[in-house]
Amino acid sequence: MTTTAHNGGVLRLADDLIISRMGYGAMQLAGPNAFGAPRDRAQAIAVLREAVESGVTHIDTSDYYGPVVVNRLIREALHPYADDLVIATKVGSRRAPDGRWMQSLHPEDLKAQVYDNLRNLGVDTLDLVNLRVGGVEEARDEPIAAQVGVLAELREQGLIKHIGLSTVTVGQLREAQSIVPVVAVQNLYNVAKRADDALVDLVAAENLAFVGFFPLGGFSPLQSNTLSDVAARLDATPQQVALAWLLQRSPTMALIPGTSSVAHLRENLAAVDLKLPADAVAELDRIGA
Repeated sequence: MTTTAHNGGVLRLADDLIISRMGYGAMQLAGPNAFGAPRDRAQAIAVLREAVESGVTHIDTSDYYGPVVVNRLIREALHPYADDLVIATKVGSRRAPDGRWMQSLHPEDLKAQVYDNLRNLGVDTLDLVNLRVGGVEEARDEPIAAQVGVLAELREQGLIKHIGLSTVTVGQLREAQSIVPVVAVQNLYNVAKRADDALVDLVAAENLAFVGFFPLGGFSPLQSNTLSDVAARLDATPQQVALAWLLQRSPTMALIPGTSSVAHLRENLAAVDLKLPADAVAELDRIGA
């Protein structure tokens, strides 16, 4: 693992996989609840270009955002992609016509989802594919060998470079690792939601990335008097404090805060320059205790 000061540091997850610790989650570029067209298409394009111009080399997406809307926006804004840009996508879900999220883990459909992502992103190979196997927030401890096996086959065929897991347990991580190298775990984690504390430490010990999704609370934005008090003392926003806490929580923590606003994107990226003193960290630790 290599860490530098640039853009909050980078993680070297493999010889050909280096990501900025401060990434960008593209889900909010679609309409409400990640469904439908963006409210402001020009702003969505501007956000993506601003992220890359600011040094972000890790964009998180999925073909089921929209669906297909976000991947096509990424292609329009950024293709041909910079050599150092890593686009991480997810498979394991579909969207109903009314916008409902539907788990879709049948091996043949996982293959179809990979091809959908390839086509809509306009690439021959996907940099990183996260297999999402749990619910919206919670993991379900059930066998995943068949699903991981499908992605391993596609990796052998050169359609996927690297594989990660999303919303999983330690047992599922171990099961997957017995089949294929895993470079990242993407679970719900933030200063208030810390059920995966032990998993954060485990993947750090193995030099895997822990990509905490909903770092700012997701559909239920973080609200805490402690966050606000610490932010006021440090002349920062509560959101910047929450992101800075995550970056200091683990050396292999990677963040994917999402926004559809250039101003908010810049505010999020500025969190990499915020160093939390020990007393502030201790206060924040108690939020999720």
